Amino acid sequence: MRGNRVVRVLKIAAVATIGVVVLGEVVTQLWNWLMPGLFGWHVITFLQAVGLLILSKIFFGGFRGRPGFGGSGRRRVMERWEQMTPEQRTQFLQGMRGRGCGKFEGPTAEPQAS
Repeated sequence: MRGNRVVRVLKIAAVATIGVVVLGEVVTQLWNWLMPGLFGWHVITFLQAVGLLILSKIFFGGFRGRPGFGGSGRRRVMERWEQMTPEQRTQFLQGMRGRGCGKFEGPTAEPQAS
């Protein structure tokens, strides 16, 4: 089992490295294409672009993982769903369908066979 863990860590490290390289290159190219022409700013290097990515992650994203329905958010929704009466669930589902949420079945619904 320890060998599987090492392989998994190496895969994650490889994907993270590829992601940093690709995103860094995209930021470098976009910056050097847009900013000097629009605002007269200097061109940047790849390492400066990676630094901008890290800085923007700190300012705007934090390091707590994905926002939204991860972890406690999903748990809260499930707890609220469990506390609803069948009438409240039906009313909630109708409201979601009315908002254009498509085939919203609710958190505990089973997939229907077509």
